Amino acid sequence: MDFSTVKALHIIFVVSWFAGLFYIVRLFIYHTEAQQKGDPDRSILSEQYKLMEGKLWWIITTPAMILTVIFGTWMIVLIPSYLHAPWMHVKLTFVLMLLVYHFVCQKILFDLKKDKFLWKSNGLRIWNEVATLALVAIVFIVTLKDSMNWIKGTVGFFAVAIGLMMGIKLYKRLRKK
Repeated sequence: MDFSTVKALHIIFVVSWFAGLFYIVRLFIYHTEAQQKGDPDRSILSEQYKLMEGKLWWIITTPAMILTVIFGTWMIVLIPSYLHAPWMHVKLTFVLMLLVYHFVCQKILFDLKKDKFLWKSNGLRIWNEVATLALVAIVFIVTLKDSMNWIKGTVGFFAVAIGLMMGIKLYKRLRKK
């Protein structure tokens, strides 16, 4: 398989992985908020969310993560000089953090399956934005590579983070009204 095909497959599975990560945390939020309802609504919703979370995780999100790593590794095998590029070291650091994020989400999934609600919905909303920050960082790193001004990149990254936090606070206020 040529490099362009491997790269295209890598991008497809990255998109699928992020879609799964974004949606799974939304389901966690809805699942957690369903606990505030009375029965039988709470029981019915909880069982439905457990089913949806499990299917999303094991049929889409985790296979997409595995295939992302496989095709990303394959690209490095095809062009080993990538490992000498400073931008790749930064990207791989974010990918490592994203893998940790993935497995923290898996732990939340396992907890919710056992009816252990260790996170509040607002905490999950903030957690959901961690994946957004990783996506923004990785896309800019890969797109700009060595031409990126790291000071501007860092300021931009924190500006996005602050914007997301302000959006969460605004949403929380609007929900209370």
